[in-house]
Amino acid sequence: MAQVQRVVNRPGKIRRYLRGMAADWQLYALILLPVIWVFLMSYVPMNGILMSFQDYKIKKGIWNSPWVGLKHYIKFVNYPGFWQILGNTARISFYDLLTFPLAVILALLINELNSSKLRKTVQMVTYMPHFISTVVVCSMITLFTHRTNGLFNNIIALFGGERQAFLENAAAFPSIYVWSGVWQSLGWNSIIYLSALAGVSPELVEAAQIDGASRFQIVRHVNIPCIMPTFIITLILRCGSILNVGYEKILLLQNSLNLDTSQVISTYVYELGLLGGQYSYSTAVDMFNTVINVLCLLGVNYIAGRVSEVSLW
Repeated sequence: MAQVQRVVNRPGKIRRYLRGMAADWQLYALILLPVIWVFLMSYVPMNGILMSFQDYKIKKGIWNSPWVGLKHYIKFVNYPGFWQILGNTARISFYDLLTFPLAVILALLINELNSSKLRKTVQMVTYMPHFISTVVVCSMITLFTHRTNGLFNNIIALFGGERQAFLENAAAFPSIYVWSGVWQSLGWNSIIYLSALAGVSPELVEAAQIDGASRFQIVRHVNIPCIMPTFIITLILRCGSILNVGYEKILLLQNSLNLDTSQVISTYVYELGLLGGQYSYSTAVDMFNTVINVLCLLGVNYIAGRVSEVSLW
């Protein structure tokens, strides 16, 4: 009887929903273009995943190319440089992940500034690098690390040290990549935590002050617990793309001398697909990367849900 009642009520719910859409049609029109863009750019290209199970031929297209199963995945796993590429990608990704809390620390420090003018100045200075293009950032890194007249080497020489060819040093490449990224994105990444800190109840802070808590104790026992759910959610999302090391910056900084640590999955896919024309093989490699990311996302989300009761689902 309850099931029949739900079936009877369904047309009424649909009519109410359509009336609500008609009443707020401006809002739906506002999101129409973003929805179309996401559909065209994110969902339609998903047909390309099929190429990883084929020997793709441009003339035959996706649907008529011969199927080969897991051939390209097996080829990648058996590739002599597989572990080196995977290790380089994981090393840079986990190194970058270790710097993730720095945005929280910066947000907490900015939040403790009493002068609104000083706070705005610090925010502006830390936000600006985010708007510098990757090409310009890599050009700056190349100039600053130049062995003959680079800024860093000039400082080293000033104190009696020996000049170093930083970009030609394979061991230094992960640090150059990660810390230049920290400089570029630290201020921008702190915005979400500043927004979370703005939502901290003033009553909690006042109650802590009445109890005699110092500023450090207020940060530790009030501010940090209040922004912890935001931190956990952003950490889960970051772990969901842990192996997605951007190829643009690495390609611009890469050379034959640092290739041992700078060759990652994304640059390997670029070389295979765009330069080598091995579309099926490059799709399989990229799909392998995506599967690892999804597994990391599921694992970290599960652990976060068990430990903190905060998760994506």
